[in-house]
Amino acid sequence: MAFTLKSFTPQKTLKMTFDPQVANLLELGRKAGNPPFQALTPEQARVAYAATKDALQAAEQPVAQVRDVSVPLPWGSLNLRIYRGIGTLENQALPCLLFMHGGGWVIGNLESHDRLCRHLANVGKLCVVAVDYRLAPEHRFPAAVDDSADALRWVYAHAHELNIDPASLAVGGDSAGGNLAAVLALMSRDGNLPVLKAQVLLYPVTDLSASSDSYARMTSGVPLTADTMHYFLDHYTPYKKDRKDWRASPLLASSLEGCAPAFVLTVANDPLCDEGRAYAQRLEKDGVRVTAVHLSDHIHGMLMHGKWIDAAPRMADFAGAWLAGMLKA
Repeated sequence: MAFTLKSFTPQKTLKMTFDPQVANLLELGRKAGNPPFQALTPEQARVAYAATKDALQAAEQPVAQVRDVSVPLPWGSLNLRIYRGIGTLENQALPCLLFMHGGGWVIGNLESHDRLCRHLANVGKLCVVAVDYRLAPEHRFPAAVDDSADALRWVYAHAHELNIDPASLAVGGDSAGGNLAAVLALMSRDGNLPVLKAQVLLYPVTDLSASSDSYARMTSGVPLTADTMHYFLDHYTPYKKDRKDWRASPLLASSLEGCAPAFVLTVANDPLCDEGRAYAQRLEKDGVRVTAVHLSDHIHGMLMHGKWIDAAPRMADFAGAWLAGMLKA
């Protein structure tokens, strides 16, 4: 039987509370008066999102090495960015995290999440491979899934020349990227992708039905509202039947048993809160090792707000250290 959000008991009357630094950032955002993403075309939304990088994110960290590669595929070229954490050696076989960026499958790219990838590579002394998967609506579901899967296969096949350990692979991502990581973990469990040792799901999308109580709660006052998520969902999965596919909604998979151990971060002031918490609960119920972290006073995307939010780099430190422990065990 498919799992539903009814198995998770959210607080329907939960009052929104904010870390003081988050409240300050939200007030600055209100004063700026920028239109929400759903008021923009995808092209305009991509430009607007890119413009927030320097305003919101902490300074770029140096790494031991960073380079871009282009992987030929039947439809064209898939771009990847490869980081090696500071203090690692060029010929050292490192554990590797395949990272898929967030942005509702519509916005975001290698540049938007460059600083987070650098941070994770440095904390974990890892190789991080970021995936520039095709975006909707130009490339709808399942293009992002297919690209991410092809990237993992390529990394595994080229482990020797990349100086990574093919027996120490993980997947991760934030928001839509967390959705893609969860799907890859299921594909790996089923033997359709290389074996994984861990998955890092940062406020992930797990159920595209958008039916949780947190969608009903989060209608205003934060950058990512229910309306914003519907905008992204309509671009990524315009055909409603696709939203019932476990490759779009991993929470609907018949079983999560046998998946790689998971780190799941959720934040309360987020339409994705309840489905993320339900996914962590479901993983545990199905016998998967889970480290679930819930922040009741933060907002979606908090890891990208390091210039303003002290908890952002600390949480990235925690996720990176957890991942390093799993991959090096």
